[in-house]
Amino acid sequence: MRLSEYADVRSASIMAADGGFSSQMLPCVFSPKSHQYLALCAQDGRLRIWNTDSKTLHQEYVPSAHLSATCTCISWGPCRTAKEGPQRKKRKSEVGQSVETTDLLALGTAAGSILIYSTVKGALQCTLDGGHSGAVNTVQWHVEENVLYSGSDDTHIAEWDLQTGKMRCKWKADRNAVTSLCVSPDGKLLLSAGMTIKMWDLETKEVYRKFTGHSTMVTTLCFATTRPPDSDGLYFLSGAAHDRLLSVWQVRSDGKDKNAVVSFTLTDEPQHIDLLKSNSKEEALRLAVVCKDGQLHLFEHFLNGPCKKPLTPACSVQVSSVGGKSGEVDTPVPVPLLAAALNQEKQSLLLAYGNHLQPVIENTPVNTAERHVCLVRDIQATLSISIDTAVSLVKTPIVNEKKIKVLVPGLPGHQAPPKAANQSSQPEKRKKGARTEMSIEERLEQVELSNVGKGGEKGISTLQTDSYAVLLVQGLESKDKSILNRIFQTRKEMLIRNTVSRVPLPAILPLLEELSTRIQGHPNSAHMAVDWLKAVLTLHTSYLSALPDLVSQLGRLYHLIESRVKGYQQLMRLHGKLYLLMTQAATSNSAHKINELDHTAKLVYEEESSDEEGSGDEGLPEDESENWEEDEEDDGEDMDTMEERQNPADEEMKANGDESDLDPENESEEE
Repeated sequence: MRLSEYADVRSASIMAADGGFSSQMLPCVFSPKSHQYLALCAQDGRLRIWNTDSKTLHQEYVPSAHLSATCTCISWGPCRTAKEGPQRKKRKSEVGQSVETTDLLALGTAAGSILIYSTVKGALQCTLDGGHSGAVNTVQWHVEENVLYSGSDDTHIAEWDLQTGKMRCKWKADRNAVTSLCVSPDGKLLLSAGMTIKMWDLETKEVYRKFTGHSTMVTTLCFATTRPPDSDGLYFLSGAAHDRLLSVWQVRSDGKDKNAVVSFTLTDEPQHIDLLKSNSKEEALRLAVVCKDGQLHLFEHFLNGPCKKPLTPACSVQVSSVGGKSGEVDTPVPVPLLAAALNQEKQSLLLAYGNHLQPVIENTPVNTAERHVCLVRDIQATLSISIDTAVSLVKTPIVNEKKIKVLVPGLPGHQAPPKAANQSSQPEKRKKGARTEMSIEERLEQVELSNVGKGGEKGISTLQTDSYAVLLVQGLESKDKSILNRIFQTRKEMLIRNTVSRVPLPAILPLLEELSTRIQGHPNSAHMAVDWLKAVLTLHTSYLSALPDLVSQLGRLYHLIESRVKGYQQLMRLHGKLYLLMTQAATSNSAHKINELDHTAKLVYEEESSDEEGSGDEGLPEDESENWEEDEEDDGEDMDTMEERQNPADEEMKANGDESDLDPENESEEE
């Protein structure tokens, strides 16, 4: 590939390393010497062993505590001499022939235990417990003896006997956690590293040398030569976190080995190292380093003393996939390298790249004469081919469809195609008992209507809670905003708690990421997301506390909440001051209204005093008689009215009599 295209791929890989690729270093190791197997531990805690020859999955092992106690480190055991096949009497031509195979695999866990897995048996051989109180960061096998060394966060190194499955001894190695170990080729020395590098004598368990030069935690240790330390020819490599230099140290007999003698320049911190050791001064060291940004750097150097300037890689390799569709020209997309192994041939490399769940393994020739090499691969096509070529015992015959003759019973000549009979009979059966599946939106509407109809939290059934949990998991996997919006609009506390309690553990972290993004959005959605976040943190505390990368997973959420609460005290002070001002203004207004009141009476009622009434009665005795007469007259009037009501006929008779009496008088007057 051209240099400009390689620059585009490199810039894209740097951007991906900053934010796209996972910050956690997942274990990925080739088997020693033959490189026949590749052991991987993904984020789900499962161990997968791939066959590099057939490019297929050889074995898969799921630990019992793969979610709470995830795998933190992997180390292949040394190659043992074994016989192929069952034991039988040797022929003369087979005398002296032996096969070196790799059988055992050590897995360190975050719970402090070590699992020994056998690839021959395909099962767990033994478990080493009780040695560490913290997570196991590194495990290393002894070259000859059946012994294993482990370093942990509890700052101790443990020596295990695999024949008995018990710990031989344990000693404190550093003030900080032990992050890396390496046994010398002769099996007499042990390198351990935390913040400082120490070389131990395995017989006495005492410090033989100390090396300081890294400012961060050392993550990689590896011996580069097989020479004894007395000859000033023993070298080893060390790499640290967030350090773009790979240091080479020399173990000198005079003890003047305080500084690194050689430094190799990298583009990012080292993640995987493979080397061909130098047996003499005339033999060069070949080194392959896979960095965190997904690039591979190849070095070749003669270790015969100090070198002042850092050495640049002789060749850098980057794998990229096709960026656009077929027929279109687009910028290649970088593909991260997981591991690399050097072959005896200088122009050949064994690469593993892509995803940890489905890696692509390739043995490819590389022109190391070029400074920059970009390998363009179609990963989708490669994965589809590898899936199709998986080992299967079932074989389907190849049949020509044109020469097929279908015989249907009950038809004349047995030549009628069966589709006509099926087409005519099937629709009638489906019409009688047909049931079309409901969409997810219709299910959600029915769940909401049923909740409203039942009224309150008492009507929430387990069936509705299970459907909510299933829909929530489906929405998180498909990232469907409509489903997630419908579910997160629920504000019933019991429904939220029951739904969160039924969410499976692998969906907890995606749920937290979705809630953290919603908290950053609109205040209304943030208010609803807080209720769900509270339920998740309350109900799944044990699972979250068991995660080894909890700080990196919940770091953004913690900083978000901290930034929101940062100005809370100042806002409360401002609220208090405004409240005092408002109450003071209200009291002043009320006092002003009281002063402006009209004191004139709207209604006055006067009552005569008893003294004045008494004096009037004494001075006016005649008035009393008048009053009595008036009372009598009133009584008489009342009696008259009563009589008039009782005898209306008498009144009519009297009226008629009076008229007759008046008639003669009127006649006399006329005369």
